Parts: sequence; C-alpha cells; structure tokens
Amino acid sequence: MKFTYVIVCTGLYVATLAAPTLASAQTEAASTTGANPLAQQDKDFVQTASMAGSTEIDAAKLAMHNSQDKDVKSFAHHMLVDHTKLALQMKMAAPHGVTVPKDNSDTSTLDSLKGLKGKAFDQAYISKLGVEGHKEAIAAFEKESSNGQNAKLKKAAHDALPTIEKHYQMAQDLASKKGVTAGTQ
Repeated sequence: MKFTYVIVCTGLYVATLAAPTLASAQTEAASTTGANPLAQQDKDFVQTASMAGSTEIDAAKLAMHNSQDKDVKSFAHHMLVDHTKLALQMKMAAPHGVTVPKDNSDTSTLDSLKGLKGKAFDQAYISKLGVEGHKEAIAAFEKESSNGQNAKLKKAAHDALPTIEKHYQMAQDLASKKGVTAGTQ
C-alpha cells in the first residue's frame, strides 16, 4: 500500500499512502466554506494524514489479535496510542469548516493483513505499516511542514514529525530484530 504520509491517528497517519490514489479512493477529506478556502495541497494533506492514521490504528488493532509476538504487540500498542493522539491534534489544527475524516482506513492494506496470522502477519505488518508507512508519512509531513499554505496545518505537521520519526526508528529496530526486510511483504 502506498501513502504520501499525512497526519495522525484515528484518521490520520501511518500506512503507506499514495496521496493521489488514496485521496481519490476516499470521501473528500477537507471540505470548506466559501469564506474559508483551503489550498489543494492542504486538503490533500488532511486526507492523506487522516487515512494513514486511521489505517495505522486499525492495523494496530489487528496486530493485537493476529500476532503472537510480544514485541509486535508492544509496537502495535504504541501505534494505537500515539496515532489516536495525533488524530486529535490534527482535528484541532484543522481550520473552521474543514472536515477531518475519521474511520477512513485504506481497506486494501487492511484486507491484505486480515487473513494473515503469526509470523506471516508480523512480517507484513512490520514491513508495510511499520517501516514503509512511516517512511512515507515522514515525507508527507515534511512536505506539509515546509510547503503547506495553512499555518495551523503546517505547524501540526511540523509538531507531529518527531513522533512519526520515532515510530519509523522503532519500526526499523523491530524489523531488524525480527529479520524483516521492508517492502518484501
């Protein structure tokens, strides 16, 4: 799955998001009123971040059930807690009149994990969501942080980057410990 990372939890963050692909596959993320226009780049960021976060939360819930590995479950718990916080922060940063979608996970990514159990699940989860998803999220958040047009969203992206970078490092460490090569699952 590909995501051009976005913001946080229960609707914003992790997962490998391809902004154009994901944005078109989901409901319009950032609706605005005539009095409160939002630049397309910012709308795309809200959509991508919300989808990535929602996907990360739902995948973490799957990991709690489909994995037997305590390290994978610990990582998933971290993702669940942190992405939920990030989703709330994104919602608070959204300008008045902008809807931040929730529960808009990338179903193709989740579907690819649902039938897996044990080590097969762990490898796919670590690779797709842990490493690749966070790598892409960093790129999306850096882009919004540098080039976003809305000051609140730009700041939210900047403020979320350390958490996403920490998740990426955690995922890399977990992949190394479990012998998982990112992008191969």
